[in-house]
Amino acid sequence: MSAMRLEHDLLGDFEIPQVAYWGVHTARAAQNFPISGIPIGHYRSLIRALAMVKQAAAEANLTVGALDPQICEAIVKACHEVAEGQFDSQFIVDAIQGGAGTSTNMNANEVIANRALEHLGRERGDYEYCHPLNHVNMSQSTNDVYPTALKVALILELRELIRAMAHLREAFEGKASEFKDVIKMGRTQLQDAVPMTLGMEFASFARMTMEDDQRLREVIPLLSEINLGGTAIGTQLNAPMGYAKLACENLSRISGIDFVVAEDMVEATQDAGVFVTVSGVLKRVAVKLSKTSHDLRLLSSGPRAGLGEINLPARQAGSSIMPGKVNPVIPEVVNQIAFAVIGYDMTITMAAESGQLQLNAFEPIMCRALMMGITQLRQGCIVLADHCVSGITANTEKLRRDVENSIGLVTALSPRLGYENATAVAQKAQSEGKTVRQVVVEVALMTETEFDAILGDVEKLVRPNG
Repeated sequence: MSAMRLEHDLLGDFEIPQVAYWGVHTARAAQNFPISGIPIGHYRSLIRALAMVKQAAAEANLTVGALDPQICEAIVKACHEVAEGQFDSQFIVDAIQGGAGTSTNMNANEVIANRALEHLGRERGDYEYCHPLNHVNMSQSTNDVYPTALKVALILELRELIRAMAHLREAFEGKASEFKDVIKMGRTQLQDAVPMTLGMEFASFARMTMEDDQRLREVIPLLSEINLGGTAIGTQLNAPMGYAKLACENLSRISGIDFVVAEDMVEATQDAGVFVTVSGVLKRVAVKLSKTSHDLRLLSSGPRAGLGEINLPARQAGSSIMPGKVNPVIPEVVNQIAFAVIGYDMTITMAAESGQLQLNAFEPIMCRALMMGITQLRQGCIVLADHCVSGITANTEKLRRDVENSIGLVTALSPRLGYENATAVAQKAQSEGKTVRQVVVEVALMTETEFDAILGDVEKLVRPNG
């Protein structure tokens, strides 16, 4: 059996494996919250952010004379290692937890303290020389550490999502250029509308992605206001004079992100509105990605009994019973990501609404939902770009043939014939299985020469103004 050390908290003694960097508070939380099976160590950016916050706090405490220089140096070294990912396996608390994130903060305090003890030449658990709460958590509370770390983590994650969305946009733009002269019918309400190019269709997908990129960039500055230094409820109890400003400046330097101290710490400690805003933008991204994925599935449907306008790259066999069947699995997985993100948004909405008085106790579920949503959207963009969009081909001849046979061409005749005559032409062409050209000539509304002058060059219908 492995060696154990005895630690103590307000509930009594608890045996901790000597090899563990976590301590009694983490152990209690691990027992209390066997919920999702996903520990906080799974969320790399969150652990990195917690280490940055703890380093910023330690250096601020050193500057104001509250923390011994040797202990501070050891804590900072430990924070660097935690930020680099060397101790992710020691963050064992479940991501879904009661206590407003206290268990996450305790887990970070204990791991950093025990690693700092090693830097001081001491044994893990020898808290006289570096204590998780008295030293690592000095001038702090979960209530300012946790939301600040979450904001740091979200900014790091959103930057990665923006890069992934730019990658997807470039894939759509590449196809828009490739298909710029491929004529096809546009559709409204799944019915033939007017001609366009396939390039225009893919350009619109690119544009939608670009607009969401801009919305994400706009929300990032909202995350830069932090309550670090507000401690328990924002009154700055137990934080030395000048600590909040120093901690904020340190965090900005360490993270490379420009943070500002909240003007009203009490308000900032209880208000989860910024997380609702971020979630709303993520939902917007998800909805539009899902719509685009639906379109790709529709356009590629068939291949012979559907629209069959484009071909998605085959990624895997589609059926265990139907030989040769290939399914649009990549757009389908993106649809499912969107469904999940929309659900996460409702979770975040309810959690934010359910905070009471000076604190919201439900930030852990907001953290988990936001982290999962961003990660899944990021990976969805990359997979959609690399495994689907980049390999799409067009059925050019079918697309042109559909345009020439479409009843939708009659729209271009409406200014010349009048709406009622154009409607009659459409109805006759549809009922008799004839083309618009055949009908207008047959009923003597136009000569072939006149028809050709308007519709003979299909490209003019797509770009009527050149």
